[in-house]
Amino acid sequence: MVAKTETEVSNKMDTVKLVIAIITLLTGIGGFYYYADESLLYRVLGVVALAIVAVGIAATTSTGRAIMSFGRESRAEVRKVVWPTRQETLQTTLMVVVAVIILGIFLWLIDMLLLEAVQLLTGQGG
Repeated sequence: MVAKTETEVSNKMDTVKLVIAIITLLTGIGGFYYYADESLLYRVLGVVALAIVAVGIAATTSTGRAIMSFGRESRAEVRKVVWPTRQETLQTTLMVVVAVIILGIFLWLIDMLLLEAVQLLTGQGG
C-alpha cells in the first residue's frame, strides 16, 4: 500500500514537472515574439536557454529518464554497427542507379505498349 502511494505521488510530481517544463518552453517562445524589437541574437539565445532548462526539468521525470536511457542505449548500438567502406557504398549506389534506370525503361516500354493497345481498341489516334 505504501509503495502504491509513493508511486502515485511520483506520478503527480512527474506531471507537475512536465507542465512546468512546457510552461517554461512556451514562455521562451512567447518572449521571443514579445521582445521583437530586441536583437535576434538575444531572442534566440533566450529561447535556447529556456529550452535547455525545460529539457532539464523534463529529464528529471520518470519518462524523461526512460528517454535518456533509450538515447544512451541507441548510441551504444550505433557504435556497434559495422559501416560499409567507401568502395562498398559506391558499388551499392551504382547498382541501385542501374536498377532504377532499367526499371524505368521497362515501365516506359510497358506504358507505350498499353497506350498503343488502348488506342487500337478505342479507335483513337492516327
